[in-house]
Amino acid sequence: MAEKMIAYCGLVCTECPAYVGTQTGDEELLEKTAERWSTPEHKIRPDDILCDGCRAVGKRLTGFCSCCKVRSCGMEKGLENCACCDEYPCKTLEELWGFIKAREEAKAVLDEIRAKEQGRR
Repeated sequence: MAEKMIAYCGLVCTECPAYVGTQTGDEELLEKTAERWSTPEHKIRPDDILCDGCRAVGKRLTGFCSCCKVRSCGMEKGLENCACCDEYPCKTLEELWGFIKAREEAKAVLDEIRAKEQGRR
């Protein structure tokens, strides 16, 4: 498994069940994750969540990550993640955090990275 990969928004890709299931070929994990992430209005299939991580370019991403505004912005700016941005935290990132279940964990990851970076300056 790859070393720890942090998404632009602060989620840890390498701890995400979609990423882990994809990288290890664990079809049962992918099926369970797709079922857990599905809603009555939107059925998710295991193939919908095949993912090589947010920072992957030209590889597999979950449907949501492939159209994520935070990811697009970070890539355009050439950032490692949003903690490295002068505008951190921006409205777009805060809107995403309002949507994801792991918002507190994601924010804590980026806050820690930012604090370390500022301590080096």
